[in-house]
Amino acid sequence: MGEQRAAAGGDAAGRDAKEAAARVGVVVRELHAIGDFQQVYRLFDDIWHFSPGDPPVTLELMITFAHAGGYVAAAYQDDVMVGASVGFRAAERTLHSHVTGARAGRGIGYALKLHQRAWCREHGLDRISWTFDPLVRRNARFNLAKLGARPEAYVESFYGTMTDAINQGDESDRLVTVWDLAGPPADTPPPPYTVGLGVEDERPVRGRADGPVVLVATPHDIETLRRRDPGAAKAWRLAVRDVLGGLMREGGRVVGFTDAGAYVVATRGAGGSALGA
Repeated sequence: MGEQRAAAGGDAAGRDAKEAAARVGVVVRELHAIGDFQQVYRLFDDIWHFSPGDPPVTLELMITFAHAGGYVAAAYQDDVMVGASVGFRAAERTLHSHVTGARAGRGIGYALKLHQRAWCREHGLDRISWTFDPLVRRNARFNLAKLGARPEAYVESFYGTMTDAINQGDESDRLVTVWDLAGPPADTPPPPYTVGLGVEDERPVRGRADGPVVLVATPHDIETLRRRDPGAAKAWRLAVRDVLGGLMREGGRVVGFTDAGAYVVATRGAGGSALGA
């Protein structure tokens, strides 16, 4: 019976993936040829503009992951590669999605993630993990609200110093995030919420994290802010690290993301401590 349910889930995931790809006019497929991996490398360079010798994934690793049963796939629109994803198998029946990049604003990333989910179900995997910058609001909304993934840990300076055009000049704090493929996450608790970190004039404003459910704001566009006002970007990094990272270290769980761009964190109870003035 369990095998039948797993097969049914895999069939449904496959249909969802094909429908998502068709809606945006792409075809997603696994890659195995060196020429295809070279195209992925060039696509990622176009997206991140990484410095020589510092790509998000090397050609050799893509070849190795694909050969060893990992996940390397790309989305094509009219035979032009417009997105790609690279991952490897990890513990606990998990695929760790190391890097995914796509042309922005077209729904290609969603099609890639649904293809990734279908691939995992087909290969007997139950979870997909990945990391993302907690300051990038659009990624948080996509990961938490659209996919239903949930962060499990806040890690400071996960990748050390990064030199690509998007991340240069900032520290590489990341949320380690897991997408449980067995079903949707629990519903986000309803208000009222305590504001642990708010925003005023594009800068973070510390509040109090003394309620059972706490909001942690994010900047509207951290990538633009890094270029225009590095001081404000640094203030956001330290504030989110302190408040969101602090709550998670104390056992808080990120249970949602609001339309206004704030993490919703369920704490251990109403007796939380103050976080700043």
